[in-house]
Amino acid sequence: MSKIVRIGVTFPPELLKDFDEIISTMGYESRSKAIQDAVRLYVSERKWLKEEDTYQTGVILMVYDHDVRGLESELTESQHHYGALVSSTMHIHLGEHDCLEVIAVKGKASEIRHLSNELATRRGVKILKSMIVSV
Repeated sequence: MSKIVRIGVTFPPELLKDFDEIISTMGYESRSKAIQDAVRLYVSERKWLKEEDTYQTGVILMVYDHDVRGLESELTESQHHYGALVSSTMHIHLGEHDCLEVIAVKGKASEIRHLSNELATRRGVKILKSMIVSV
């Protein structure tokens, strides 16, 4: 069995309340196990950021306000600039103003990170999440 390391973590009360409610709903028997799983997920989602030269594949999920002037053309232009990375895109209308775009990507981690950052920083992009896996 591997050695266990104990640490102390502080939480704002409302965040801890929300966390406890969610893990209770999910059926966790201990807060420690839920925190370990949350940290494991956090690390796996971001580990690719330090592996700059490795070949990666995954998706970039983005929610944006299509009413922001020029945003759709900027997003398209960015995707064309990184065309070698973009395998496919899917566009979904969420409501009167918001759209969801899912961009399938494959290529060097550093280039995927640059594309992700470029898209995330555009005015009108509300949420951007990268889900990348090593190949």
